[in-house]
Amino acid sequence: MAHAPRSYRSDLRRQQAEATRTRIIEAAAELFAADGYARTTLASIAAAAGVSAETVQGHGPKAALMIAAVEHAAVGVAGEDNVLDLDIGRELIAARDRDEAVDLLVATQTRVHQNSARLAGALIGAAYADPELDRFRRDLTADVTLQVRRVLEIYRDRGWLRTDVPFDELVVGSAALGGIETYLRLRDGGWDIDTYREWCRRMLRETVFAR
Repeated sequence: MAHAPRSYRSDLRRQQAEATRTRIIEAAAELFAADGYARTTLASIAAAAGVSAETVQGHGPKAALMIAAVEHAAVGVAGEDNVLDLDIGRELIAARDRDEAVDLLVATQTRVHQNSARLAGALIGAAYADPELDRFRRDLTADVTLQVRRVLEIYRDRGWLRTDVPFDELVVGSAALGGIETYLRLRDGGWDIDTYREWCRRMLRETVFAR
């Protein structure tokens, strides 16, 4: 019992730290989307989040905040290593058959892109001029592919995927089909969201899933 107050204080500090980080990431996301990466400063993020510039600096360089902002906008958290530990991943692997798996993948990636498109566009544009940010962008792309692999491994074990194509090719192809760059290009080309969904569904059925 003597340790209970100390444990409570530790939990409280952790909760406060998590709340502060979330506030910083959400403020950064708003500013990056509205003003662009180059014009957003750590000082402006601090002001929007209601914290000191030193506090913002303690949560990483600006490039790291951009990546965290994209992740938070996409899936509601930043820094999670395994999509299967998130609600979004648990929903995907709860599919009961091949058709439901396709529908869940399309719905999930569409929702993720709608939530993060403005930020992702700012990230892609800024990465061309910022080597550090480009490195973070490449790491993020590799991580997305890893998360796709984790989901498809489960679908493969259920016998839902094509077997006439190497599994690695299915993973990379699926990640490309569902990637934010593809989404932005098609939307910029004039496709509405329903056309995008139907295209994704058709492409997944024809190129990734068994018939």
